[in-house]
Amino acid sequence: MKFLSIKINYLLLVLIIASCSPKKQQGFSDTDFCSKIHRNDSISLTSELLGLTDSMKTKTGVYVLEDGAGSMVARAWLSEYAEKTMDIQYFIFSLDNVGLIACDYIVRAADRGVKVRILVDDIMVDADIEDILTLDSHENISIKIYNPGVNLGKNIFSKIKAVASDFRSVNQRMHNKAFIVDGKVVITGGRNMADEYFDYDHEYNFRDRDVLLIGKSVNDVSTTFNKFWTNSLSTPVRQLSDKVIEYEKVKHRFKRLHEYACNPENFWPQIRTRIEQLPLAFQQLVDSGEFIWVEKVDFVSDEPGKNDGTQGLGGGGASTDALISLLRAAKYSIDIQTPYLVTTELSQHIFKQAVDRGVRIRILTNSLAATDNVEAFSAYQSSRKKLLQTGVEIYEFRPDAAERAQIMTDELHETLDHMPIFGLHAKSMVIDDEITVIGTFNLDPRSANLNTECIAIIHSEKIAKGVAEGMEIEFQPENSWQTTLDFNPDSKVSKIKRVKTWTRKVLPKDIL
Repeated sequence: MKFLSIKINYLLLVLIIASCSPKKQQGFSDTDFCSKIHRNDSISLTSELLGLTDSMKTKTGVYVLEDGAGSMVARAWLSEYAEKTMDIQYFIFSLDNVGLIACDYIVRAADRGVKVRILVDDIMVDADIEDILTLDSHENISIKIYNPGVNLGKNIFSKIKAVASDFRSVNQRMHNKAFIVDGKVVITGGRNMADEYFDYDHEYNFRDRDVLLIGKSVNDVSTTFNKFWTNSLSTPVRQLSDKVIEYEKVKHRFKRLHEYACNPENFWPQIRTRIEQLPLAFQQLVDSGEFIWVEKVDFVSDEPGKNDGTQGLGGGGASTDALISLLRAAKYSIDIQTPYLVTTELSQHIFKQAVDRGVRIRILTNSLAATDNVEAFSAYQSSRKKLLQTGVEIYEFRPDAAERAQIMTDELHETLDHMPIFGLHAKSMVIDDEITVIGTFNLDPRSANLNTECIAIIHSEKIAKGVAEGMEIEFQPENSWQTTLDFNPDSKVSKIKRVKTWTRKVLPKDIL
């Protein structure tokens, strides 16, 4: 959700508060980087998991993916060595640099016989429907679009008609994110499929967090994916276009995609090095010391459609209920990261109750200088004083956070003559130093009542300690400003952006 989209009209933008990453137009080179990389045919997901089989039956292996480059390489390795199936679920899928390279990995997996299912929410598909249909034309790739009607295959007039005729339905989006391989390994968390979620954009990137799961809990994620895939809200992409193009008869239709993904000019040198070392990636992850076997990991997801709508734009869902229960059970500490912090009387009351029983609550959210979403910030700004009065400590992420050069940018931007802006996108909690929540849930009414969300609740002191240590760094003054009743960092931005934020206060909080 980087910039205000020029693809979606302003009315829809206000409703969904999201945007798309622009496509990058880069030339091709005659040098085929991929030909220099020999896939190790002796490696497979089954062989790599062989020594972990017994643990997988009763426990869940957990590895927290903090940096974007590492999270991208994990997905690449899983795509390269998948054997049977890949189920992919995203809110945003952009055919930018990262998206095109990811699609090439998907096509090459499908060429090996891997059955691929891709489910994407309609509102944020940043690609032409012809591109999606071409990908879907592969005999081993099936693509469905969740709750279509306002983006793919629609013009501006049909979009406005959809908003006017069914406001609530248009606002019900699928925000779940899951990357499931062979029903054995899952990546879930905050990252969408676009440059800025993997520290790859030259101007604006997100501080985000995913978690890789192996073993017992993976079945729960697969079950959830199947519920969404078979739901009536998920429509095969071919049903969304009147165009009759026999893509299957177009020879070499993926050649240009392959040329792009294999052009070394489209990779940072360090990424090329990582890809060359890809066969070693999974074992390095397992041997890292940060891969932890956990007795209990709960995966909670909302049902497709979220709720029945009998409470208007309210109604909650399974993810909302689970988070409320965790907050009410907290004994002494709650640390939260959320890019958007739009509180209601209910959430303020829950926080006040926790503070009154001795729980220290710290929340890190985006500052006005770091946010990509002035509409959501405007709503947060309006209730910031009330939230502070509950006793909650609020920190606002700096766009020039000192840690971005180490944790977030990794080696990717060393050759740039400027440092990109960073905004927070991680949606995580650490409760009582023993429970960690990593997922897609923003602390706002949209996540609570409209978007479908999913969260992994990890019961492990070791995992909690690792995530908490990262959060602690981000609470420090060089990475965030502490906001109080006497100080906020809103003045760090231009007057134009402050006025723009003020004008958004007319928007109803329920859709933010």
